[in-house]
Amino acid sequence: MTRTASEPSIINAFRCSLGYNTTKSKYKSTFLWESLLELLQARSKSLTKTPGLHNVLNYPEAGNNLEDILKELRSRLKEAAERNTARGILLSGGLDTSILALLSPGAIGLNVRLNGYGEDLKYAEMLAVKLGLELHPKSISIDEALAMVPEVIKILGSFDPALPNDLAVYLGLRLAREKGLKSVITGDGADELFAGYGYMLDLDLKEYLPRLAEKMSFSSSRLGAHLGVEVKQPFLDRDIIDLALSISPELKIREHHGVRHGKWILREAFAPWLPGEIVWQAKRPIEVGSGFSRLHEIIGAGISDEELAEAEATLSLKFLSRDHLFYYRTYRQVVGEIPPPQPGEAGCPGCGTGIAPQSCHCRVCGWSRGL
Repeated sequence: MTRTASEPSIINAFRCSLGYNTTKSKYKSTFLWESLLELLQARSKSLTKTPGLHNVLNYPEAGNNLEDILKELRSRLKEAAERNTARGILLSGGLDTSILALLSPGAIGLNVRLNGYGEDLKYAEMLAVKLGLELHPKSISIDEALAMVPEVIKILGSFDPALPNDLAVYLGLRLAREKGLKSVITGDGADELFAGYGYMLDLDLKEYLPRLAEKMSFSSSRLGAHLGVEVKQPFLDRDIIDLALSISPELKIREHHGVRHGKWILREAFAPWLPGEIVWQAKRPIEVGSGFSRLHEIIGAGISDEELAEAEATLSLKFLSRDHLFYYRTYRQVVGEIPPPQPGEAGCPGCGTGIAPQSCHCRVCGWSRGL
């Protein structure tokens, strides 16, 4: 079902401020260099797109510079969106894809959910009304979702128990292909760069985020390549990565109305133009928001605790849940044996495959080292 709505003038005003020509039907982007020059002249000479920017952004209490940081973030994200245009966007209604939808006028929203489960569609519909966005939601039956599990495991070569997350992405990309779209936008990278995950709230982000930025990868790229759909990831634009890593952690995690939020600076930057329910919502993993997390229980119900214990003892593998065993069995059917370590690799404590000596995660079985 397609949903559209008239776009409020405040959204057009914001897009105009970033340089979008909203008088044309497809909002051809023409950056207002006059505005950019005025902005740059108002700053100190060190506030440029060079390492000197780090000197300003790494002060926890930015004071008079906070507005400059917000403007810089909006400007760079707008430019990154321009370099990563696509006809469609995988729209969860979460903060990250909502921002990208705002910065991608004319893009079609795509939303999938497990039939009857998940909250994402509610937020995606709210955003569609706010932005005048064309939204194509699709409900996936449990049988259809289960039928796709072997395909996703085969593509990724993994039986990671987080597979419902990848399944939701795969079905979203498949919907894009059904609609004839050659490319789609995703929000990959925002949580990793701007501290969006709950476990990050109490970490030393100055050390952790740069390490994470070097190693992060996303299954959407491989899934999209398999389906013939190019995945565009504006948050992984080098300009955004550099800016994000130069912003102080104290501007990424802050309180709002008594609640600590990750991605505070990102929320604050776009709060005037997005619904508050979207800007200040709690983080929902893809599999939760789309309802596909329900598959953990559905699949696990077919495997007893005794069967799980016997499999661990027989196979000398560590399974994190009953559905993890199901994914492993499917992996053996569609992929085959777990590959052994190669020279220079360490053995994964979970499944024995090769991982980098200092790796904290196994992409085959999903094992993760404690933070």
